[in-house]
Amino acid sequence: MPQNFNVIIADTTCFILLDKIGEMDLLKSVWGRITTTPVIASEFGTPLPDWIDIIHVRDVQLQKTLQIEVDPGEASAIALAIELAPALLILDDLEARRLAKQLNLNFTGTLGLILRAKKSGHITLIKPLMDKIQSTNFRISDKLCAEFLIQAGEAF
Repeated sequence: MPQNFNVIIADTTCFILLDKIGEMDLLKSVWGRITTTPVIASEFGTPLPDWIDIIHVRDVQLQKTLQIEVDPGEASAIALAIELAPALLILDDLEARRLAKQLNLNFTGTLGLILRAKKSGHITLIKPLMDKIQSTNFRISDKLCAEFLIQAGEAF
């Protein structure tokens, strides 16, 4: 995956999950500025930090077309990624990830962000964050959790 992106675009689930576990600043630590859309900011429901830029999608018709397959927030994130390419999307929803893959867009998930934070030295262990996530209503399969721990060098 290319490492040079014009923007990093986060979807609502990423914001909600990081907020629930008290780790919203991981986004800033790893990538500095983050971009999102007004739709996603509205879905999040509380003011986002000032290091998150909120940008409107110009191609509203594209966004509406994408909403046939994914929810409005994800559609807006994907449409914005197309407009601002090369972009990295942070998507956790499986259907949104499938659509992003079909469109040849770069994406990761919140767990990918956490793994990147460890590999770049912003955190020392991912296991404590994985434990916090598992205490929320966000579901991670045991298999996926184990895979991320192996990638982080934390499997025992």
